Amino acid sequence: MVSACGADDRLVVVQRKIIHVDMDAFFASVEQRDNPGLRNKPVIVGGQPNSRGVVAACSYEAREFGIHSAMACSRAYRLCPQANFVPPRFEAYREVSDKIREIFWRYASEVEPLSLDEAYLDVTYTEAYAGSATRIAQAIKQDILAETNLIASAGVSYNKFLAKIASDMDKPDGLYVIKPEQGADFVASLPVGKFHGVGPATEAKMKKLGIETGLDLRVWSQAELAMKFGKSADYYYHIARGIDHRPVRSTRIRKSLGKETTFSEDILDVAVLLNHLNALAEKVFERLQQLELTGKTLTLKVKYADFKQVTRAQSCSEIIKDLTSLRVMLPDLLSRTEAGQKAVRLVGVTVSGFVSESGDKSEEQLGFDLEF
Repeated sequence: MVSACGADDRLVVVQRKIIHVDMDAFFASVEQRDNPGLRNKPVIVGGQPNSRGVVAACSYEAREFGIHSAMACSRAYRLCPQANFVPPRFEAYREVSDKIREIFWRYASEVEPLSLDEAYLDVTYTEAYAGSATRIAQAIKQDILAETNLIASAGVSYNKFLAKIASDMDKPDGLYVIKPEQGADFVASLPVGKFHGVGPATEAKMKKLGIETGLDLRVWSQAELAMKFGKSADYYYHIARGIDHRPVRSTRIRKSLGKETTFSEDILDVAVLLNHLNALAEKVFERLQQLELTGKTLTLKVKYADFKQVTRAQSCSEIIKDLTSLRVMLPDLLSRTEAGQKAVRLVGVTVSGFVSESGDKSEEQLGFDLEF
């Protein structure tokens, strides 16, 4: 949970909204996307069948044969001789990962990558989609598909532990939500082997102690767990109750700040669109002032009724110092799109290229300025 003091000094508790996004069979999916001949076929990324290499990743078609990551490639070949073995292309995966993370930053105030293909997002204070974390997760999945032609699964919940479990519940192309009132009961029936942070050795140890599910784990006191599991006891005690206070921690400096809005009905009128863009620009500028930040680049985002999306950007030689400077750029940027010819369902305004008062790149951590 997140706590803050209001004007009357009373403690206000805000329930976190966390999304865990996990790309489906990431390495193998990139290979299938880039090589049409591999689509709908078992693909194994890693070593060759006659090598001592292991499977780095495999497609869902390969998984049907019992193949999984970290398996010896020689064994994978015996299980599926017709599989396509391809060497990993990490530069290609990193390029796609960077693009996906940029999509995350459109919606989240904090992004914590766990690997190239998964991350936690904190959307507690995101205003898009009326603050609905579920709708935000849907939008993220749609953007990833539209811009990378890859599929992601997402889990939505009130903490990191449950969000990560949720993202794995309905793969591939899944979206699973665990609401605050559902957390404790959900964990109670969950096998301990499904708990993030409980590896095979710990799972075996727990089972020897009669701990098969979250409900079994909940019976143990912190002191009893400490005797058996040491420093991990506190974590196990709380997750058995659906409690996880770990915040989402960003590992990079955010480079942009933006806001967008999706219309209830598609808009063709350019004047109406400019009114919406001016309102968004005002919100962005207010947030920049609050953070004492200035930028040099304004980017306009337009998503048409057919879901095709374009961005148009303009960079200035000097920092953007006032709201008027932002607004005067909007008509020209909008004229460089097909707005007015094609109906528009979403517009967004983003400022980037942040600099400090000394002219150096800003090192401030930025955030986008509640329903699950």
